[in-house]
Amino acid sequence: MCDQPGKCSSNSFKFATIQIGAGTDKALNLQRAASLVAKAAKDGAKVVSLPECFNSPYGTEYFKLYAEKVPDGESCRSLASMARQNQIYLIGGSIPEADGDNLYNTCTIWGPTGDLIGKHRKVHLFDVNIPGKIHFQESEALTPGCSYTTFDTPFCKIGVGICYDICFAELAGVYAQKGCKVLVYPGAFSMITGPTHWELHLRSRAVDNQIYVVGAAPARVATASYVAWGHSSVVDPWGTVLTETDEKEGIVQADIDLDFLEDVRNQIPFIKQKRLDMYETVEKTQ
Repeated sequence: MCDQPGKCSSNSFKFATIQIGAGTDKALNLQRAASLVAKAAKDGAKVVSLPECFNSPYGTEYFKLYAEKVPDGESCRSLASMARQNQIYLIGGSIPEADGDNLYNTCTIWGPTGDLIGKHRKVHLFDVNIPGKIHFQESEALTPGCSYTTFDTPFCKIGVGICYDICFAELAGVYAQKGCKVLVYPGAFSMITGPTHWELHLRSRAVDNQIYVVGAAPARVATASYVAWGHSSVVDPWGTVLTETDEKEGIVQADIDLDFLEDVRNQIPFIKQKRLDMYETVEKTQ
């Protein structure tokens, strides 16, 4: 389905990202997410993403309090229901996951039948210190993930990272090598890094790999201890921002045109022109 008749090929599908801000009431967060996911699906979205920590406030002091088991926790049951009822592929933003003694920042992915088809644990933890502006150490509470996460749809293969993962071009490069045509990053960039780095990273990863990149951000909650930048966006393989919202709650939708992706790669075939005799991005697994 295409919102631009005559401009999109038949080899396209609609992607939607839900920009919502989480409060302290988990049940209310889930209810609001379900409502917006249903609206996006009704508008024709086949793949939908929620933002990072959509079910809870974002902060090291909240991770343990809101953590759940995957896939049996309250949030996972709700996500499975959203995917099944709306017959969509649902990228469940992220939730704090409890596994034994460890906590993870985890994105779950659900198929149209409501089955869990993927799980990504945030690989790069957000440990930064900008004096006088922001000090944040995810590693005080979280354990990093150690795997790549892709899933197949009838449209294309999609890769998933979480927030700070987008800052590492090598991760995106491996996803591209795996055949991903879309990369999705649920991410809560801060008011310090967001204005300068959010769009820059989205566009860079898109141009680097000639793929579509989706940034699924939470809406801004001014009273929160961690205030997110927002600005959920979809960027095409040419590096053009197809659609972007501001800091407020809403739904961002764009058509993912896979024929356009191939056109870009054929016109400027730098993926094929890489000097692998001189440099290489190599996947390592544990």
